[in-house]
Amino acid sequence: MSQKTYYIHTFGCQSNKSDSERIAGDYEARGYTEAADWRECDELIVNTCAIRQRAEDKAKGFLHNVRVYFNEQGTQRPKIILTGCMTHHGQEKLYEMLPIVDEILPINEVGFNSAAVRKDQKHAWIPISTGCNSFCTYCIVPYSRGREKSRDFDDIMAEVERLVAQGYEEITLLGMNVNSWGLEKLGIGFRKLMMENKEFTREDLPDNQSQYLPPTGTPPFVKLLQEISKYDQIKTIRFMTSNPWDFHDELIAEIGRNKKIDRYVHLPIQSGSDEVLYRMNRGYTTKRYIEVISKLRAADPNIVIGTDIIVGFPGETDAEFEKTVELSKEMNWKIAFVAIYSPRPGTASWRIYPDDIPHAVKKERWEILDTLINKSNLSVRPVVV
Repeated sequence: MSQKTYYIHTFGCQSNKSDSERIAGDYEARGYTEAADWRECDELIVNTCAIRQRAEDKAKGFLHNVRVYFNEQGTQRPKIILTGCMTHHGQEKLYEMLPIVDEILPINEVGFNSAAVRKDQKHAWIPISTGCNSFCTYCIVPYSRGREKSRDFDDIMAEVERLVAQGYEEITLLGMNVNSWGLEKLGIGFRKLMMENKEFTREDLPDNQSQYLPPTGTPPFVKLLQEISKYDQIKTIRFMTSNPWDFHDELIAEIGRNKKIDRYVHLPIQSGSDEVLYRMNRGYTTKRYIEVISKLRAADPNIVIGTDIIVGFPGETDAEFEKTVELSKEMNWKIAFVAIYSPRPGTASWRIYPDDIPHAVKKERWEILDTLINKSNLSVRPVVV
């Protein structure tokens, strides 16, 4: 009897890629081998992204191509398993939307039972938390990945030790909110209110800060960076993603002092307008963001900053967008991942704000920022793993 094979097709961010490495580890622990192509596997795992409609459309398009291919070939297709952030739709809707799918695996059930299968022999992603407690109104993550849960310190360090033994020199710590690793609180009622489809307003949203314990002394995440840095073989440490409201002074000081921490810091702003940030429930103001950037550059002038920006968020006026343009000029970001807002079913903004900015206006604003930030920095763009 031939050995069974699997193939993982991954969409989305570094967290999804890391999840796929762990899914591969689970398959290989059960005796499967990786197929060279999705056309040749026994089980096809599609790890999806739902951060924007375009990301979901790519997954749907891929599955459409799979169905067409096997229909044309007249051969039996593989078992198809869907996981990732599209699971926020729920099983009933997904099976209706994507009838080719045989099984749905909630992404928050992807664990650490088996060692990850990594293709890169120098750099490794290490997830340090799962889920998210920050209810940014546009974001699907708290609903697709569940509540934030920090990974145990000993478990993280054991993985670091294994990587060192295998010759790894670079690691990236992953989490939806890495700064607050070890500080999350348990349980609030808002997610339940959302899932029960109850009415609410912007004022009902929990503040991000209220979801975490304030650090006493050195924040746990800084301690984690310090412990990992003790391994001589580890040359570079990166982390993402961070939030401005909990970018603690102790973390800034550690980045300035500890040259093993990469000089590229990715810190999303999302908008240069405080009014838009409030509607997004981001938990900080532009003043706070500028303060963090100023402290980082004072700690080390060689630090390079990148960011995320959303254009066309509901209600974004020309004046509010212009504030983002002006902040872009002031901040001198070396790279910006600029996204056009698309309402994600199930999110707070989808429920309480009309998508009232015409696509043509969104596209024009996207082009302005992309030209201002990215096209002007092509020769000095930092390496983003």
